[in-house]
Amino acid sequence: MPASTRICELAKTERPQERLQRLGAAALTDAELIAMLLRSGSKGHNVLQVATDLLSSAGSLSQLIAWPDSEFEKIKGIGRVKALQLVAVIEICRRILATEQEELPLLDTSERVYRFMKPRSIGLEVEKFWTICLNRKNRALRVYETTSGTASNSLVHPREVFKEAIRCSASAVICVHNHPSGDPTPSAADVKVTRDLRKASSILGIPLLDHVIVGSPRSDPRKQGWYSFQEAGLI
Repeated sequence: MPASTRICELAKTERPQERLQRLGAAALTDAELIAMLLRSGSKGHNVLQVATDLLSSAGSLSQLIAWPDSEFEKIKGIGRVKALQLVAVIEICRRILATEQEELPLLDTSERVYRFMKPRSIGLEVEKFWTICLNRKNRALRVYETTSGTASNSLVHPREVFKEAIRCSASAVICVHNHPSGDPTPSAADVKVTRDLRKASSILGIPLLDHVIVGSPRSDPRKQGWYSFQEAGLI
């Protein structure tokens, strides 16, 4: 169908909402699903055209997970409110992806930590720092977002890390933070924070099992996607 066709000019059975009701969500195209979220277009651009333009700019549906609200607003027909609605939907998707596959996931290797935390970090433009509280069998009791920084600065104090560990009676902790650049190579600040955390863990008697930096294989010089301070012999 021509992108300029007005929604009201489409056969009723071909309109996204009617197709959704009749065939279910799986039958809708990516553009139709986005159109259902947007609900309306703008003058000269119906909602399907706006959705198609959005996908064309992003390259694919999956690429939208990294878009901030300012990028959405660059698409004609998407204003501030719609941009924020789309950002909210993407955050819901991110949290669903991050939902544990098992009640108490086993995190006994850096690769398992990476796979577990990757959904939480995908598409983030700022550094976030998480504390994973573990039981005696190295199974996650809780994941706590300790701090959220800027694209170039993420600070954490041992007090913030171990406060939650004490609260949930953790037997050990693993710390994780992301590098938005995708390169998980640690900075001098990352090394210093790890040393401070290691000292605090010894004083409190709550072992710091690892500090893992999450990146992406494409940007990692080693093509691995993560960096483990434990494997590097720094913990």
